[in-house]
Amino acid sequence: MHQHGHEHGHTHGPGHVDAENPFAGQGSVLLDIGDDVGALVVSTPASMVGVEIEIRPAGGDVHGHYPHVAVVARPVGDELVPSLVYGDLTEGSYELYEKGGGPVRLTVEVKGGSVTEAEWP
Repeated sequence: MHQHGHEHGHTHGPGHVDAENPFAGQGSVLLDIGDDVGALVVSTPASMVGVEIEIRPAGGDVHGHYPHVAVVARPVGDELVPSLVYGDLTEGSYELYEKGGGPVRLTVEVKGGSVTEAEWP
């Protein structure tokens, strides 16, 4: 058994994944951008909700440990839009791929002081 921050009397099977933040996607996203720091928002297909995507500087070490976020359905107007949000990225080129070392699926150029928008292929 493992801890979730609360006690309960059951175990989980090998496929169980705990949400790092069960409230992700339920509200606004605060982005602290400026100077050479930007952000990236990637729209994805609905089938990707829950999939974790890593991001690394273009040409970075394939075996390094890089930040990752899960695709969540975020409220935009009257609809939910599945997306990835990466805040606090230093200006430059980045590669995105499924966590665990999948092939690079998207390369983007992040500009400081702005939010770059892209669509998952």
